[in-house]
Amino acid sequence: MARIRRHILGLALALTAAPAFAAPLEAYGKLPSIEDVAISPDGARLAMIATDGEKRSVAIEDLASHKLEANLQAGDAKLRAILWVGPNHLAVIRSVTSGIRLGDSFVIGVRGEHVMGFDYNLTTRRAHGLMSNTPSASNFFSSPRVRTANGEPALFVDAAFFRESRSEDSVYRLDPETGRGQLVEEGRPQTAEFVLDASGDAVAEAAFNDRDDSWSLRFKDGAGWREVRREIAPIDMPSLRGLGRDGRSILVSEVLEGQPIVREVTPAGVWSAPLPVHDDSGLIFDPVKHNLIGSVSLQGDARAYEFFDARDQQAWAAVEHAFAGQSVELASWSDDRRKIVVLADSPTDGPGYALVDLDAGKASWIANQYDQIGPNDISPRKPVSFKAADGLALTGYLTTPRGRDPKALPLIVFPHGGPAARDEPGFDWWAQAMASRGYAVLQVNYRGSNGFGQPFLEAGYGQWGRKMQTDLSDGVRWLAAQGVIDPKRVCIVGASYGGYAALAGATLDLGVYRCAVSYAGPADLRAMVGWSGDYEGMQARRYWLRYMGAKDAGDPALAAISPAAHVDALNIPLLLIHGKDDTVVPLAQSRIMANDARAAGKRVDLEVLDSTDHWLTRGATRLQMLRAAMAFVEKNNPPN
Repeated sequence: MARIRRHILGLALALTAAPAFAAPLEAYGKLPSIEDVAISPDGARLAMIATDGEKRSVAIEDLASHKLEANLQAGDAKLRAILWVGPNHLAVIRSVTSGIRLGDSFVIGVRGEHVMGFDYNLTTRRAHGLMSNTPSASNFFSSPRVRTANGEPALFVDAAFFRESRSEDSVYRLDPETGRGQLVEEGRPQTAEFVLDASGDAVAEAAFNDRDDSWSLRFKDGAGWREVRREIAPIDMPSLRGLGRDGRSILVSEVLEGQPIVREVTPAGVWSAPLPVHDDSGLIFDPVKHNLIGSVSLQGDARAYEFFDARDQQAWAAVEHAFAGQSVELASWSDDRRKIVVLADSPTDGPGYALVDLDAGKASWIANQYDQIGPNDISPRKPVSFKAADGLALTGYLTTPRGRDPKALPLIVFPHGGPAARDEPGFDWWAQAMASRGYAVLQVNYRGSNGFGQPFLEAGYGQWGRKMQTDLSDGVRWLAAQGVIDPKRVCIVGASYGGYAALAGATLDLGVYRCAVSYAGPADLRAMVGWSGDYEGMQARRYWLRYMGAKDAGDPALAAISPAAHVDALNIPLLLIHGKDDTVVPLAQSRIMANDARAAGKRVDLEVLDSTDHWLTRGATRLQMLRAAMAFVEKNNPPN
């Protein structure tokens, strides 16, 4: 199967010749040129979310004629996904920052990031809102999925059904012609999630009762709902993941005896042995029957696809062969699984989308994900491993500026968010942007990161601002000992938990950094834990307290690791950046840090981004953040 790197969508722009120097900062900081690609169930059309760096559009192309059938302008809407509902309907999913909406009225004042969307009918060329004009239901929804109901493809969503003074998470089937929802399964006040079968019928339901912290699993049969399991789960409750391999059992993910596992549960309540699945977030399902057929996981620094059927495994081996030397991810496939859209990430050319036709035995390039970044703009990135001061083995990634000898380089430590997440191999727009300005960039998978086994995850419990923090500075010392970096020219930049690590690097782990930049980092952990409990519930509060090593929101241990409580120790330049629409870490956290530091006579810069959420979803403010961060670092730690 020949590897072809070319554009097949007329919308995509051809690359100009790459310059001999790195691309401007805007090339890295703007939104990806292509954010998502999906192939229709019959394999006849491609849809993709494209941007010009700020504004988004949805393009639909006929693959046979290469004709652009539609180009839907979305402006600055925060598009989250595109989903084919049969061959002639495309659901476009977006999110907004607002209170909960019932019809045209806001009925709950607490702001959150809520999902809504519209359906585009390729036959009538008309669009209409999803869950619009649905009696007693919120316009917002979650878990959109396609099923075949009465022989026709249909979109099912979870949405709040309002009954008197309470709401219940319930399942709705949406009319493809009007977008109006029909209630098909009413939830209970404790309902957490449903599993739907291939026809869209609810077959299993999980519930969580916050009064006694109990989690329960029920199956539905001809006689109604029947409970098959109940347990106390104050922090880590099991999660439903979909249909099992036979299409009748359901999948439950949980931590058992210190190990995360996935098991099948039959309608009779019989639990299987753990399945050979390494990552419960990487389960792969048949696009028609919706039963489990495989999984994908990062094993070390390699992404591994494992299918239960040998024919599926052989087909995927052909896909990987077409992109030898690259990391390949499944993005979308036709119902017969013979036409596959992949995201291929080349260490020299960067990421982009391609279409693999297994029957024709060929691969065709669709578009680069970043159309202004060429091979000369991509800095080398390699995995690294070292030991923390207490002997714990750590891994991560080091990006070094292209064309520079990796000796005595200025360094930016760039910790990931989460903290139960991880840095991965491949292209990272933010790390590449920093390296393009002349900096080495170190990303450490510190203890508490996900993806390295449960013991490594649990090693982070109670280590906020403690060993999770010194894991980062141990990485600095290791690089200095190798002669790769100049230990006197090190800054730390991070977002979310990484933003907290930047604040802690400036106030708790002293003498390591020359400057720090925090995007949306928690600064006052007592206030953060209190807000989280009020906004997300007691289970979320307990989750954070476990990582922070505190008993409750009033525990003095929180002050010991709160950067805002240690502003007197601040002796390096600090930049705070935060979005007004952040519903994960409220803007108040950065304001507290800035006010406390200024009251202590310290100089702190605070930049507030309008209409910006926690994930930097908007192009203009994402670039504004990157420009501000790099100008600050270059001023306080010049690369040359």
